[in-house]
Amino acid sequence: MRNPLEAALPTGENPRRHARELARMREATITGVVDQQHPRSVIAESWHRMGRLGVDPDRGKLAPVMPAEEVEFRRQDSGLAEVLPILRNGLVRLAEESGHIMVVADRDGQILWRDGSRVVLHRADQLGFRVGANWHENVVGTNAIGTALVAQRAVQVFSAEHYVRTHHVWTCAAAPLRSPRDGRVIGVVDISGPAATINATTLALVDAVAQLAETQLRLRHLVELERLRRLALPALVRLDGTALAVDTDGWVAASTGLVTMDRIALPSSVAAGNIWLPGYGTCRVEPLPGGWIVRIEGRHADAAPTSIVLDLTGPDAELQISGPDTTWCHGLTPRHAEICYLLFRHPTGRSARQLALDLFGDSGRVGTVRAEMSRLRHSFSGIIRSRPYRLADGLQTRLLLPPAPEQLLPFSTAPAIRGAHLPR
Repeated sequence: MRNPLEAALPTGENPRRHARELARMREATITGVVDQQHPRSVIAESWHRMGRLGVDPDRGKLAPVMPAEEVEFRRQDSGLAEVLPILRNGLVRLAEESGHIMVVADRDGQILWRDGSRVVLHRADQLGFRVGANWHENVVGTNAIGTALVAQRAVQVFSAEHYVRTHHVWTCAAAPLRSPRDGRVIGVVDISGPAATINATTLALVDAVAQLAETQLRLRHLVELERLRRLALPALVRLDGTALAVDTDGWVAASTGLVTMDRIALPSSVAAGNIWLPGYGTCRVEPLPGGWIVRIEGRHADAAPTSIVLDLTGPDAELQISGPDTTWCHGLTPRHAEICYLLFRHPTGRSARQLALDLFGDSGRVGTVRAEMSRLRHSFSGIIRSRPYRLADGLQTRLLLPPAPEQLLPFSTAPAIRGAHLPR
């Protein structure tokens, strides 16, 4: 479920007056002056990150423009090329008619495509806002593309909400694009233009088009799973015992001798041969075009993990799981990263009601919590117990946190996590 959208310009507010107020708040933040008024939380948190990173508030820093051959490689490698027609059909005409440009960047903030108003494209060139440039916020400061990548939600940035002064004449709205395979952000789509053209509905439109693109990615994934199922069935029917045909991300296409599940947790790197999986013990892995056959060999004595490490120091959360003579890593979806963090912080456990309050501030969301916990426990069998939800007894645990509070799961809007990284 996507987070509620928050427009940059309050309803009924005069854009010029609001821009002046934002400029004053930004100046106060940069100089350390206490101000009674504060920008929106997503902007305040970004400004705080920029101050800690030492981003120049007047000019930022522009990385060299990426060579054309590297841009082309990233276009194909990002997985964004297949949804580019949807993004263009939904946004380019609007951009041209309203004096904006549409921009698509990858998960690192590298701009891969631009289109729209010729006049605005020329202005963007003068700013360095061009194909091959990096527009992550740790390079050019608070902006819709870079901040949407960090916050992992749709963001609109207006005028002096941009941390770097030279960007104050711009307004932009961007929404992240997530892979259906692992829930991770693979890129972002953005509409940008002169600050005077700000419109609250732009953010909703960009987010809606991003959701259409994600639907296309999900449908493509289902087609690939069906192809894998047809390919794997002849091999599965010849096998004794239990086996699964899974894609490279662990999504189950077919199974034999085993209750069907949606997904199993594969390590980040898989090779043919024996591997250890939590809850299943030692398994035999055989390659398939586009995936693997996983043969469950039934040796469950070694199925229980011995230790786990939750690594939150990078942009993507990762769970490092150790078993008998084996250690492997598995990336976490944003929601599962939040839940794992809370379980690490509360070793005695949390009830469904407590987790609903932690995650949503609403004790009535226990159904949503139980559904997420069911998926998490199926993915990491033997690691999480219930009644209350907690890490399994006897596990050695370690929690790796980023150096600054605002870097802790910066995408999270969960009340129990948000308070841990709000600027102090």
